[in-house]
Amino acid sequence: MNRIATELGPALARICGPAHVISDPMELATYECDGLTAHRCRPALAVLPAAAQEVAQVVAACAAAGVPFVARGSGTGLSGGALPHADGVLIVMSRMRAVLEIDPVSRRAVVEPGVTNLAVSKAAEPYGLFYAPDPSSQQVCSVGGNVAENSGGAHCLKNGFTVHHVTGLEIVTPQGELTWLGDGTGAAPGYDLLGAFIGSEGTLGIATKVVVRLTPIPEAVTTLLAAFTTMGAGGTAVSDIIGAGILPAAIEMMDALAIEAAEAAVACRYPEGAAAVLIVELDGPAGEVELETAAVRAICERAGAYEIRAAQDAAERAAIWTGRKSAFAAVGRISPAYIVQDGVVPRTALGDVLSAIADLSARSGIRVANVFHAGDGNLHPLVLFDDADPAAGPAAEKVSGAILDLCIEHGGSITGEHGVGVDKARYLPRMFSPDDLDTMQLVRCAFDPAGLCNPGKIFPTPRLCGEVPGVRRAPHPLVASGQLEQF
Repeated sequence: MNRIATELGPALARICGPAHVISDPMELATYECDGLTAHRCRPALAVLPAAAQEVAQVVAACAAAGVPFVARGSGTGLSGGALPHADGVLIVMSRMRAVLEIDPVSRRAVVEPGVTNLAVSKAAEPYGLFYAPDPSSQQVCSVGGNVAENSGGAHCLKNGFTVHHVTGLEIVTPQGELTWLGDGTGAAPGYDLLGAFIGSEGTLGIATKVVVRLTPIPEAVTTLLAAFTTMGAGGTAVSDIIGAGILPAAIEMMDALAIEAAEAAVACRYPEGAAAVLIVELDGPAGEVELETAAVRAICERAGAYEIRAAQDAAERAAIWTGRKSAFAAVGRISPAYIVQDGVVPRTALGDVLSAIADLSARSGIRVANVFHAGDGNLHPLVLFDDADPAAGPAAEKVSGAILDLCIEHGGSITGEHGVGVDKARYLPRMFSPDDLDTMQLVRCAFDPAGLCNPGKIFPTPRLCGEVPGVRRAPHPLVASGQLEQF
């Protein structure tokens, strides 16, 4: 048994119950990675608390012992944000999955962090309400994980991200104290600590209750599928739709390679011969949706769409979305391994960036399937490779990094919703200056001066809270000893 299990295991067993403290190496293997399997690390211990007070006691015990800790939800993240610490405790929130309250008058719900995203909408549906953020993994991803990554999804174009729908959080601080951020209205005065916490990737504390804003189910919804012979034509349609002053709930695009994967996996039956398909969903008052649907049809036809389908009912709408929502997993049908990337570019740069990605793919001989939230320029290129070839993985990583460089060069970002985690920490200095990074670290240290809360994530170097900001003239001692790598 490892040292952490020996020293902390009995105390954590008293808090959560012996059945909910895991120290067996084989059982711990379940938790060694999130949805990004390229990064793996087995924790010293995993605990599954059932209540906020248990989380607070577990964190307090870790803090007192100087042991790092990492929170984990459903494990669907794609940046290594929930990667465990080898000498730390993994706090698994999956037992805390209750919808505690639905208030249809105030249009809000209070939920525990382990509840799935889709479960919130299902609980609110009898009241004519739903929870707007909808990542593609919404059937399984947890609300607590959505808070950590500030998740968006296909419908964030119109409805916004998690940060726009969370009005209060009960959190456990890195010292083990229970407190609240925000007042549940979304209008609290003073510094926006709630906004700072959302999207901080679990580095500022652990959410134990989430107050979310609920949205009325729209009166009417129309889902269109438009097929194009070129990606450029599809991109033109996207720009023209937004330029016409129409704000769809979602505009999604898939290229031929992504369509091929989706057909192999779920037989979505998109139009044959499409180099690109565009999914446009419009919602709102029935009269408004009718007018906008006609306008979008006309715009797509002018841009060169050779087939346009409109869902006639909920079943057909679900069928259109099946191909898009299964795209990431579907790529496994056409490639032994792949890297899911996540970058953002201005809508006006979509055509140039997609062309550059195609050139990069052709030069490298590495296939790239493109699936993206076209309406807000959030790209999800899937870089395909054969992991049986030792040289293929590094080559794919190089292409993946070059795509992020393209996003930055065109005024975009290295992440839209998947987060930085451990996977993209080395790219952060390409986007932010040393002063920017030091300022971010000062915020982190204000919450977690001991540096025990999800350490090793986001930042490219392990700057400690006692250090003077500025460029280092000598390697950090942990780097010099070989315990950490400096990029």
